[in-house]
Amino acid sequence: MIAIYPGSFDPITLGHLDLIERAGQLFERVIVAVLCNTSKQPMFSVEKRLEQIRHCTQHLPNVEVDSFLGLTVEYAKLRNARVLLRGLRVLSDFEKELQMAHTNKTLRDEIETVFLATAKEYSFLSSSIVKEIAKFGGSVAHLVPENVARDIYQYYS
Repeated sequence: MIAIYPGSFDPITLGHLDLIERAGQLFERVIVAVLCNTSKQPMFSVEKRLEQIRHCTQHLPNVEVDSFLGLTVEYAKLRNARVLLRGLRVLSDFEKELQMAHTNKTLRDEIETVFLATAKEYSFLSSSIVKEIAKFGGSVAHLVPENVARDIYQYYS
């Protein structure tokens, strides 16, 4: 079975990577799908994020990295995926993610959303937190893959 793990991944964190690695053990194929969100001003271009994610998932043979524009359920249909993968860190994530799962179900009944609890050591971690720390000169090396940390430091230098 194919699972889509959609997100902006701006930047990808160790929490994201942990979820991708665990999903790779559960599904035949995992497609990490970078959303091209035109309403946000990202730190990194879609192309750069694809490159970063491919670099840090190269050890996972059943993980593919792609990008898409539009509705996630339409992308899932295009890729013959029946599962959308979402990570849950805290209770507030559940409310938002459950609402999105129900919405997606009304759009494509055959799509199921699977929630994976984030590993406890990453339960506080988000891309926004990484950007905030880096913006003020803090170290993010313990929060993101090494290649991404280098890119972040370069971005803020």
